[in-house]
Amino acid sequence: MTLRIGIVNLMPRAETYEVTLTRALAASGRAFEPVWLRLVTPAYASSDRTRIEQVYVPLAAALDSGRLDGLIVSGAPVEELAYESVTYWPELSELLVRARSELRSTLGLCWGGMALAKLLGVEKVVFPRKLFGVYPLQPRSSHRVLNGGPLLCPQSRHSGLDPASLSAAVSAGEISLLAGSDAAGEVILESADGRYIVHTGHPEYETERLGFEFRRDRAAGRCDVGPPVGYDLERPVATWADTSAAFFRGWLDGLRS
Repeated sequence: MTLRIGIVNLMPRAETYEVTLTRALAASGRAFEPVWLRLVTPAYASSDRTRIEQVYVPLAAALDSGRLDGLIVSGAPVEELAYESVTYWPELSELLVRARSELRSTLGLCWGGMALAKLLGVEKVVFPRKLFGVYPLQPRSSHRVLNGGPLLCPQSRHSGLDPASLSAAVSAGEISLLAGSDAAGEVILESADGRYIVHTGHPEYETERLGFEFRRDRAAGRCDVGPPVGYDLERPVATWADTSAAFFRGWLDGLRS
């Protein structure tokens, strides 16, 4: 059975991210069909707007069709903004609430994950310095999206989950912690009903992506961004590849159960 996976692509240069995410999903070894989705509100200024309009299906229409098996919400370059300051937040949040009631699982990556956490009552905090690099994680519980080997994941974000509201959500039984670390914080979470999977990292990143982002940020004058931790800029290796494949395999398998 080929799963139809809706993907809300909010990343800059959307067409480039299409390749990144489909390669990561394909590495899981599971059959899937990507359904590229768009919102009405964003301008998609850095992307091919004509392609967006021709290839991407409006998220509301995709939900109306009833033909999606699961949903992925990408990261977005807005993590330093309050949710209420993001122009498309009202549209996205309304549709994500709907997706929770209609789809087996919605997976959020980086800012997309934090957006799901916000809907579960977990606020966001902006960091004084970007969390950037490849970080080892420790499992907090047994779960299908985790494998038995070392857990490694790229992180590239200026914000994270607020510890106080996260602790309150865990205590209330709204959220289960799946993996995290002292350095990266809580990274992988699940809602109590299993309908939302939050991943604040970028398991989908390709080998060269962190190096590209480092050079991009420096060229933009962001001297507050240091070299990525645990990553060799001169001889990059995707040390997280096995963790990534197992994560996406476990998530896709969960859509069949």
